[in-house]
Amino acid sequence: MFAKVLPFVLVSSLRFLGLFIVLPVIALYAAHFQANALMMGLAVGGAYLTQILFQTPIGVLSDRYNRKAVVLWCLAVFVLGSLICFLAHNIHTLVLGRLIQGMGAMGGVLSAMVADVVEEEKRTKAMAFMGAGIFMAFTAGMVIGPSVAAKFGEEWLFLLTALLSLFAMFLMAFKVPNPPKIFYSLKEKPRMSDALKDKDIFIINICSFFEKCLMTLIFVLIPLAIVHDFKMDKSALWEIYSLGALLGMVSMAPASIIAEKFNKAKGVLLSGVAMFLVAYLCLALADRHASSPTTWLFITGIMIFFAGFGTLEPIMQSLASKLCKAHQRGLVLGLFVTYGYAGSFVGGLLGGVGYKLLGVEKTAFIVVGVCVLWLGLVFFLNNPGQQKNVYFPLDAFEREKFQALEGMVGGILEWYVNETQNVIIVKYDASQISEEKIIQASVAFRKSPTH
Repeated sequence: MFAKVLPFVLVSSLRFLGLFIVLPVIALYAAHFQANALMMGLAVGGAYLTQILFQTPIGVLSDRYNRKAVVLWCLAVFVLGSLICFLAHNIHTLVLGRLIQGMGAMGGVLSAMVADVVEEEKRTKAMAFMGAGIFMAFTAGMVIGPSVAAKFGEEWLFLLTALLSLFAMFLMAFKVPNPPKIFYSLKEKPRMSDALKDKDIFIINICSFFEKCLMTLIFVLIPLAIVHDFKMDKSALWEIYSLGALLGMVSMAPASIIAEKFNKAKGVLLSGVAMFLVAYLCLALADRHASSPTTWLFITGIMIFFAGFGTLEPIMQSLASKLCKAHQRGLVLGLFVTYGYAGSFVGGLLGGVGYKLLGVEKTAFIVVGVCVLWLGLVFFLNNPGQQKNVYFPLDAFEREKFQALEGMVGGILEWYVNETQNVIIVKYDASQISEEKIIQASVAFRKSPTH
């Protein structure tokens, strides 16, 4: 499975690395152009605004045409936007370039490609690998971005972003095979209303929004506060981010193990949100006295934030894929990604406006209140069961009779047919029923020898 997923992880990670290397310093770059609060927010969050607008139409295109070709087109658009940002001589050109970057909205298409090539029972693990790759890109971006900016200038990060995306295009063109079209026979068709009304899906989508919103917001506050409030040189940013990224990597492994192996995803979510709350509280308290801000407390808040982000990021998409039914998967994952980009846009906008109009202390205290609400919301999330799959050859079984399976035994989550692979898939909660019992119950569904 890892060999199948690795090329997609590399393409996704390179693309996100291009976004993340500018995130720690783009607020300083925008401030260099004497940007007002709104334009600074758009410079940070503009790429995420167009991601929201183009995510669904591009996903529809990938269902109709070749997904690989769609991803290549998206990467090319991202390269164009990056080059415009590199050549920008005013804030308006920078914002234009960021908006064009976001038009290459390929996140949902990559997830769909992974779903096309990875077996059912390994798909959640594949999504976890994708999440881990994104976090590794985030970690690398926190080190590379401030280092390159300090030595060469922020604009050169956008040229590096273009080069990374060109390399991703090479991998996509020559290392990723054209995925097969997978066709399912499902009992239901995906309806937006069903996804929006499902409590658990709603909560995980809101979690995606808040996580990305508060991540983007903090990376507006940190560089501006370090340079202007704490009077430190911007070269210190890479040292702070490097240590934070290391803490994030350390927290990632135990969080993933606890969530996946021990089925404690809800507890991991709660701990990650709690760390966000404490991190922003430290930022607020550190900047309470403008004449003598508490540097060590501010940096402590940054470290706690990185640990919280490392706790949340690797499990979020995996959790979203567990909470939905098969007929909802594409819709729910698309919504999940869209909520995240909406959060990034709002976080970038509020970060610029918040710093200019309220300052770090008041902005951070408001976020603490938001985190309290976020914690309360997660308490209502149902922890997903220990989901596993049983496969039955379609040629040997009467598919219509599987309708009765859910009434015969408890613990059956859903069943559906993969027409391309010619199998019937039964998803079940391993904490409630064993595979052997499902197989025994399904004996009655076999076709007769003369059938």
